[in-house]
Amino acid sequence: MSVNFEVKGMLARLLATEDIVVEHKKVETACFNVQTRVLTLPMWEKASNGVYDMLVGHEVGHALYTPNIEWEKEYNIPPQFVNICEDARIEKLMKRRYGGLAKTFYGGYKELNEEDFFEIGDDNLETYSLADRVNLYFKIGNFTNIFIKSGEETDIKTMIADAETFDDALIAAEKLYKYCKQEKEEEKGEEFNIESNDSDSEESDGNQQPDSESGEEEGQLDANDSQPQQQHQQQSQSIKQNKGGEKNQEIEVKTVDSLEKALKDLVSNDGYENVYLELPHLDLKKIIVSNQEIHTACKKTWNDYVDCVKNTEESVFSDVDKNFVEFKRSAQKEVNYLVKEFECRKAADSYARATTARTGVLDCTKLHTYKYNEDLFRKVTTLAEGKNHGLVFVLDWSGSMANVMADTIKQLFNLVWFCKKTNIPFEVYAFTNDYPLVSYDENDKASIRQLSYTKRDGLVQIGEWFSMMNLLTSKSNGKTLDDQMKNVFRIVETFSFYRRQYGVPMGMGLSGTPLNEALVSLHQILPKFQKENKLQKVQCVILTDGEAPILKSHREVNRHWEEEPYVGTSYIGPNSFIRNRKTGNTYSCNVQWYGFTDILLRNLRDSFTDMNFIGIRVLDGRDANSFIRRYCGYYGNEYNKVMSTWKKERAFTIKQSGYHSYFGLSSNALSQDSGFDVAEDASKAQIKTAFVKSLRIKKMNKKVLGEFISLVA
Repeated sequence: MSVNFEVKGMLARLLATEDIVVEHKKVETACFNVQTRVLTLPMWEKASNGVYDMLVGHEVGHALYTPNIEWEKEYNIPPQFVNICEDARIEKLMKRRYGGLAKTFYGGYKELNEEDFFEIGDDNLETYSLADRVNLYFKIGNFTNIFIKSGEETDIKTMIADAETFDDALIAAEKLYKYCKQEKEEEKGEEFNIESNDSDSEESDGNQQPDSESGEEEGQLDANDSQPQQQHQQQSQSIKQNKGGEKNQEIEVKTVDSLEKALKDLVSNDGYENVYLELPHLDLKKIIVSNQEIHTACKKTWNDYVDCVKNTEESVFSDVDKNFVEFKRSAQKEVNYLVKEFECRKAADSYARATTARTGVLDCTKLHTYKYNEDLFRKVTTLAEGKNHGLVFVLDWSGSMANVMADTIKQLFNLVWFCKKTNIPFEVYAFTNDYPLVSYDENDKASIRQLSYTKRDGLVQIGEWFSMMNLLTSKSNGKTLDDQMKNVFRIVETFSFYRRQYGVPMGMGLSGTPLNEALVSLHQILPKFQKENKLQKVQCVILTDGEAPILKSHREVNRHWEEEPYVGTSYIGPNSFIRNRKTGNTYSCNVQWYGFTDILLRNLRDSFTDMNFIGIRVLDGRDANSFIRRYCGYYGNEYNKVMSTWKKERAFTIKQSGYHSYFGLSSNALSQDSGFDVAEDASKAQIKTAFVKSLRIKKMNKKVLGEFISLVA
């Protein structure tokens, strides 16, 4: 049976009703760390789902109800006896707390009984000790007739069944142990008497002396006879002392040992040990490159270039700035459409949550209806206040974006202008691993950026070169924002028009793809953005051309030539799990390389349940097929449906990824002008073609933009 350990871990957390951490490891028995609240469960891979659920419920019961106290100091009881009584108590409490668990325990123990986990076979259970019989009674008593004698045995069984606290269980265990110990001693006494009687009979038959022997000889014989008797008594006393010294092993509870052995057989020790990893908490001051620093560097770089070529800024940037102005003018249609859709949806939501109440004042227009209408009072409708919205944009600044960066930036600018028109706070970040570690302030004072977190074993690694460049922000006024957008537009044009000679500031060229690092940083960026702007609803839009490779993790190793442990890095393998202590969720890393990005997205969605995560991917036509297959399979209804939509509209939405919605947009379609422009002497056929083309592009844009607004409104 293939066990979904993530599901079983979720079951344990739900039963515990607290923020415990569940780890599945290759251990033989379960354990619970009271201080760290970590429940370690064996990997019962050979167990059925029913037995697995029962074992999880049992161990959670110990985690909830068994205190972490050193009871051995007060009670001198073998642990097996305490386990019997405590197992009965915690299972009773778990079934009382969760009514559905009674069926789970019933089915689980029925299966264990059928597979003879207690190794009782066809034995006569009346010959078993009371500890064994009581253990069987509380576990498989529904399926096997367990004989309990009336009197003291029944009283002990009732004491165990009625135990409500751990102290009650200890008292019952002590009573059970003393009874079994007394029972054992009585059995030994009977055996000793039988052996003694047999020995005396043999000695009497073989050494009988005639009555005519002298007193001296009789006394001598008595002295010789006393020696073996003393030796026998000393030997018997020695055995009792040894038994007393090992009293924990004196009374064997074989059903406990049999069950423990059988459960160990369910554990699979094949393969690698599970590794649990956590995401680091990043210091945003060390990874975010401020908006001011970026655009100051742009201004300085281009001023130096203008001085070098001995020209004016207007002449150097005339072409690219003209393109920006033309694009801004043409984009107003899409921006206005976004604003209209957003306001309509906001108004609809407000009216949907409107409340109507009577004012207590008569409505004179209804007085003539008094004979058949009881409602003659004026009513007032109260509209619910709209929600405060905010958007965080994350832009892929990697080298693979070079061919589609211009079209991606245009989509981003449309959304930024939309935010500006609707007064929605926003931040635009671009992730890179090429920004210099050394930065300079206004006085040219250098500072070296340090690692944004403290390395330790079990943390996912975030490289020291990783940065989030704050390209644009709603904190800038209209004129400043326009200049900053123009700066970004200039940089982007150098990626597609290599004839642009003015270059880009140091560190702002296209780099690798630290997308996964950016997703980790959102755990600190998003709540900070929401708190600063006092927002109710935050949307995160990620514009990228794909996924990123799996990250590495930190691992502590001891090297013999060093006194302190060394914290290095290791690959994250399929036996690894990403663990979120806040939500208690774990995510298996047994995925394809591109699936690691979805794991981080799922983690974000679970951490921020009131936020939407939207992916926008601008595609070349040749990349669409492989992208769709990655999430929809190589064939089937879903694949055919998405491909059909792509062929007709050159855009589609995928719901199967880690994003709430993942939009795929054609770069060719986006780069085409949706305006209806034809030559003056155009023929009817040319006019028709231009008109159909314009409608198709507008339809594609409005469909995607409308769906986008439905998510953010």
